[in-house]
Amino acid sequence: MEVFLGEWANLLIRWMHMIVGIGWIGTSFYFMALDYSLNKLGQKNPGVLGTAWQVHGGGFYYVEKYTVAPPQLPETLHWFKWEAYLTWVSGFGLLIVQYYLHARSYLIDPAVLPLEPWQAIAISLGSILVGWAIYEGLCRSPIGQNATLLALCFFALIIGAAVFYTHVYSGRGAFLHVGALTGSIMATNVFAVIVPNQKKMVAALIRGETPDAYYGMVGKQRSTHNNYLTLPVLLMMVSPHYPFLSSHPHAWMVVALILIAGATIRHYLNRVDAGDDWNSYGWAAPVAIGALMIAIFITAPRTKEGGAAVADAEALAITHKHCAMCHSAKPTHVAFQEAPKNVTLDTVADLKKYAALIYLQAVQNKAMPLGNETAMTDDEREALGRWVKALK
Repeated sequence: MEVFLGEWANLLIRWMHMIVGIGWIGTSFYFMALDYSLNKLGQKNPGVLGTAWQVHGGGFYYVEKYTVAPPQLPETLHWFKWEAYLTWVSGFGLLIVQYYLHARSYLIDPAVLPLEPWQAIAISLGSILVGWAIYEGLCRSPIGQNATLLALCFFALIIGAAVFYTHVYSGRGAFLHVGALTGSIMATNVFAVIVPNQKKMVAALIRGETPDAYYGMVGKQRSTHNNYLTLPVLLMMVSPHYPFLSSHPHAWMVVALILIAGATIRHYLNRVDAGDDWNSYGWAAPVAIGALMIAIFITAPRTKEGGAAVADAEALAITHKHCAMCHSAKPTHVAFQEAPKNVTLDTVADLKKYAALIYLQAVQNKAMPLGNETAMTDDEREALGRWVKALK
C-alpha cells in the first residue's frame, strides 16, 4: 500500500507540475509576443509605449503598454506570478518523491561516485543554491549590462553545472539536476526580482510618485532570460524518459547542444513575432537544426563487435543478478510491488520476449538497473548484447 500511495503522490504532483508549468510558459510566450507586436508609431495616449489589437475566441482586444507605468494605479491589477511559484513548488515536490526518497535507485550511481542518500541530497540542495548565487552575481555585476557577455557566462555556468553533475550523479539524475537548477533560477527570477520590482513600482504609484524605470528594465531582462530558457528546460525535465541522452560519456556536450538548439529556436520564434526581416534572424534555424543533428550523431549507439558466444543460462544468470529484483513476477525491490511496465525476466522465454528492451536499456543506454544499484559491469552488458544479437 505504501508503494501504491507513493505512485499516486508522484502522479498527482507530476500532473500539477504539468498544469501550472503550461500556464507559466504560456504567459511567458504570450507577453513576449505581445511586446514584439506592439505598434509604437500610431496614435497613442500619453505615456504609452505601444498598442496592439488582438482577436481571440470570437472577441477583439485592445492592449496598451506604458513606457514605465500609468499615471494612476488602476482599481484592478492582474498579476502573473502563481504559475511560476507553483511550477517550482510542484517540481521540487517531484524531486523529493522521485529522487530524494529513492536516491539509491534514481540519483546515485556507485560507478560514478559512491554516495549515501543524505550526501546526494545535500549536494543537490547546495549546488542549486550556489548555481543561483553565481547567476545572480553575474546579473548584478557589470557583466549584466552586456546582454551577449551575460548570455555567454550563463551558458558557461550551465555547462559547468552539467560537468559537475555528471561526475556526481547517475546519468538521469545529472540531466534532471541541470533542469532543476535552471528551473530554480527561472522561478527565483520571478519571486526575487520581477515581482518585487513590480511591487516597488506599484508602491510608487500609490505614493503619487513616478516609478523608477530601472525596476522595469531589470524585470524585463530577467523575463527575457526565462523566455529563452523554457525550451531547454522542458527537454531536460523529460530527459529521464530518454536515457540515451545521459548515457553519453561526455553528457555535458549533449546539454550544451540542447541549450543552443532550444535558445536559437526560441530566438527564431521571437523574431518572427517581432516581424523582423528574415535576413536578420534566419541564421537561427540552421544553427538549431545543426545542434540537434550533432546531438543525434553523438548519442547514436556504439557497441563492440565480436566476442565469445553467450549461452542462455549465462544470460539468465546476469539478469537474475541485476534485473530480477525489480523485473520479476514477485519483485524483491522495496520500491516495486509489481514488475515495472509488467516486464518480467524470470525465464529464458521472458528474456527472448523482451530482448529488444534489454538491449536498449541495459546494453546501449546503460539505464538499467536503476542507479546501477547492483554494480552491473560493462563486460556483463556486452555479454547480454552478444546474446541478444545471436537471437537474430
